[in-house]
Amino acid sequence: MESVSQYDWRKLEATAEHPVWVRDDEELARLCIYWQTLSMVALDTEFQRVETFYPIPGLIQLADDRQCYLIDPLSIDNFEPLAELFANERVLKVLHAATEDIELFHKSLGQLPRPVYDTQMAAAFVGWGFSMGLQRMLQHALDVEMEKEETTSDWLQRPLTAGQERYAALDVAYLPAICQMQQQILQQKGIADWVIQEGEGLLHQSIDTDPEGLGYYRRFTQMWRLPEEKLAALRDLTAWRERTCRERDVPRNRILRNQALLDIVDRWPRSLSELSRVPELKRRAIRVDGPVILEILQGAAQSAADNPPQRIEKPLHFGWNQHLKKLKAMVRERAEELDIAPEVLLRKKELDALIRTGCDTGNYRLPDEMVPWRREVIGEKLLAELNKIGIAKQ
Repeated sequence: MESVSQYDWRKLEATAEHPVWVRDDEELARLCIYWQTLSMVALDTEFQRVETFYPIPGLIQLADDRQCYLIDPLSIDNFEPLAELFANERVLKVLHAATEDIELFHKSLGQLPRPVYDTQMAAAFVGWGFSMGLQRMLQHALDVEMEKEETTSDWLQRPLTAGQERYAALDVAYLPAICQMQQQILQQKGIADWVIQEGEGLLHQSIDTDPEGLGYYRRFTQMWRLPEEKLAALRDLTAWRERTCRERDVPRNRILRNQALLDIVDRWPRSLSELSRVPELKRRAIRVDGPVILEILQGAAQSAADNPPQRIEKPLHFGWNQHLKKLKAMVRERAEELDIAPEVLLRKKELDALIRTGCDTGNYRLPDEMVPWRREVIGEKLLAELNKIGIAKQ
């Protein structure tokens, strides 16, 4: 097993000038045997997602203790060795702002990288800042100026330019050193496990638990007043759009824009002629999908009767504003004590979920999605404060 001190960012930075291309199955399998022996590897991806629902992988970057590599998903057929590396929990996978990369790995390889360590997330725990970009992080931690001239590159073209290769390799060259710096601080603070727990949360969120799109409609929180028939129509239209996007592999807006979807439910057209007067609805959408849209509207009453839609949660009563201020102040105060960003100590969604567990009954409980470290550090304190507030009838 290698020593973590071997992850020299200056050496890896130099190798980024001429990164090693991995273009065939045999070479990937050979390298994965070595990578399986390491304590960590750094990962990143480049992809295209302009005209498709799913990202198209253009490049997978990896840095080990010796070199930066560019793995070519356009020429490799067998990714099983890389999937096995991802499944090896003895090898830490270091990424920056990992959400989209994890989604791509899950879709393309069928395997999540575990355990995952997100340097952007960790920065909020070590006192560097919340949602810190890689450029700013490198300047802050290593005094390195990183150019971003290739941000909008076409990563599906071949060959890539020397500038593209260098840019892609540098995205992983510094991550092992950043991880080591952060882990030293985390260990001194006694909170290293918190970042691993947050990484597990990222992996869980990346899994599509609603492939049929049956719950997507509940994102339209402004529509909570809709009567049941229209709510069923909204549910069924959004579910149809989600399925269709996946089948055709096109973005949601190519099928039906959000505003057009809401306008359809509001106007309730009964013919293709009426449907054509809905703003922002493209002619192609009317021609290709118009009959299906009308059929969903026509069947909404029966759909609501057969399968009543779950109500969209209404906004919290304005009377909660003063209590929210106090709860958020408690979070900020505790975050200052811990020297971490308040945004990671408690997210708005979690606070909202906590309040909704008992705002009608006064019987509050910690939401299931709250990770253990957060429950211990702030959850019980918030629960005690909510119990003081008592029942807040809407």
